[in-house]
Amino acid sequence: MAGQSEPGRGRVTIRTVAADAGVSVAAVSKVMRNAYGVSESLRQRVEASIEKLGYRPSVAARGMRGQTYTLGVLLVDIENPFLPSIYQGIEEMTEARGYKIMVGVGKAHERREAQLIEQMIDNRMDGLILVASQIPGAVMDRYARQIPTVVVGHHEPQADSFDTINSDDRQGARLAVQAFVERGHRDIAMLAMEWDARHEADVSPQREAGYLAAMAEFGLAGRARILRVPSSEKPHADDLRRILAMPDRPRAIFCWSDLDAVPLRNLAWQMGLRVPEDLAIIGYDNNPVAALPMIGLASIDQDGPRMGRLAAEALLSRIAGRRQAEHVLVPPSLVLRGSV
Repeated sequence: MAGQSEPGRGRVTIRTVAADAGVSVAAVSKVMRNAYGVSESLRQRVEASIEKLGYRPSVAARGMRGQTYTLGVLLVDIENPFLPSIYQGIEEMTEARGYKIMVGVGKAHERREAQLIEQMIDNRMDGLILVASQIPGAVMDRYARQIPTVVVGHHEPQADSFDTINSDDRQGARLAVQAFVERGHRDIAMLAMEWDARHEADVSPQREAGYLAAMAEFGLAGRARILRVPSSEKPHADDLRRILAMPDRPRAIFCWSDLDAVPLRNLAWQMGLRVPEDLAIIGYDNNPVAALPMIGLASIDQDGPRMGRLAAEALLSRIAGRRQAEHVLVPPSLVLRGSV
């Protein structure tokens, strides 16, 4: 079907709308795509006819003609309070260009993510943005050769079939170590996720590499310590409590993400540790919880909305025909609060 109709009325198509508005089919299509150069009077006339007739374009029919003006966005973990800021940037760019978004929410499971991506391809999405995907690069490459794809939160600068948009995670780790050093700390550890070679492109390994490089840069290579928590969706409270109870507990901890930095800050308070007097903490993401006065967590800001806008721009240019891959690193910044 090309459209829907009210009871008792024949099928409403784009031609029906054009006839009612007294314009061409091409003019209706331009209004629906929010194309450049459409006058306000034409837009109002067409939109009035669309509303009056109850016209809804068929995605399947549009897909058969070439484009559906729909994009797929896959978010691995909707509970991460940082991810909505990326989505905000994506929506800001795509809505202005007349695209609709289908959102899929995974759970950091490769098979579940693959199923969602395949569903989006089957629904003739014009392109995909994968945010914090756990799918290995080789699998991403297979899908990207079927549909324009941009990946956020996955470092693979050698990929030629898809684009990547990332925080400069190594530089972000350096900013954290530098801030600790400037405050006189030498016993600086990093709280990182467990990972294997299949996930070397994920953000935690990149931040870990940045931490180790920064510790060496500041003459502290021999004092570098990586404290690991499981790469699972379950809360890490028990692991964090054990770290805080260690007899050789570090004096300062850089956390791979606010997802663990905020609970660490809270547990330190529960265990009677003074922050930052007994333990200084810096997280990564600068999510909204970190900014709460009772939390006051210093954190590396990735500028999620900007990353989202860049991802959307990259995808739209791929849809328009660009073939050469782009790999963008967004400079992070440190937001200082009471935890350092």
